[in-house]
Amino acid sequence: MCVHIAIPEPTSNDSDYNQRSLQQYFFALHAAGATPILVPLHERQDRVARLLAGVQGILLPGSRYDVDPQRYGEERIPECGEADPSRTAVDELLLQDAFSLYKPILGICHGTQSLNVWCNGTLTQDLQTAVNHRPGREVAEAHPVRVTQGSRLEGLVPRGERGDPWVNSSHHQAVRVAGDNLLVGAISPADEVIEAVELDSADHFVLGVQWHPERTYTSSAFSRGIFAAFVQAAVVWQPRRIEESAVTV
Repeated sequence: MCVHIAIPEPTSNDSDYNQRSLQQYFFALHAAGATPILVPLHERQDRVARLLAGVQGILLPGSRYDVDPQRYGEERIPECGEADPSRTAVDELLLQDAFSLYKPILGICHGTQSLNVWCNGTLTQDLQTAVNHRPGREVAEAHPVRVTQGSRLEGLVPRGERGDPWVNSSHHQAVRVAGDNLLVGAISPADEVIEAVELDSADHFVLGVQWHPERTYTSSAFSRGIFAAFVQAAVVWQPRRIEESAVTV
């Protein structure tokens, strides 16, 4: 089966950022056995809907923009960056489609924050901790994450790996309160910043990580495991009847 994964353009107006980052997402998806389907941010909603009819999973990528704090009922602080309304609108279309039809979702960095806010969670607008959460894309191991015991994410940590996995990090915002039906999948142990969330559901794959596994796909078995599990969930996904797929978030 040819598995298609929808991925929105990371930003609406930074083509250099889009091109640079999409290459890594596309590589990881192809390597895991899936075909990425790019969703333009300036496309009409009816055309996006037709595109989504042919995909089996949703990947929400990172972005150089922040999530608008008004979406979770807060005023913007000076340290909070500019939002990208076009990206927000497409993320919401993709999330609605995925939750309505139980399609698997993988959120990465900004995508995790977007997922959490869509599920009525909140964010920390600007992290102020002893841990450097934004050393940049060149640092492959920025800090460890403590994976929650019994979580879906725990099952993706390579067997035999001792201690907490180390991950990269390029964010200044993070999940503060997990959204409806979302469980904390990992934290940064030094400052307890939430690093991953996942849906409290055994049969609907929804995982959001604050780091960038696409950047370390070739060097990290943990990163490869995340993409493999996501793509496998898309492989076995089957559309459900409307009455079966109704969820409350």
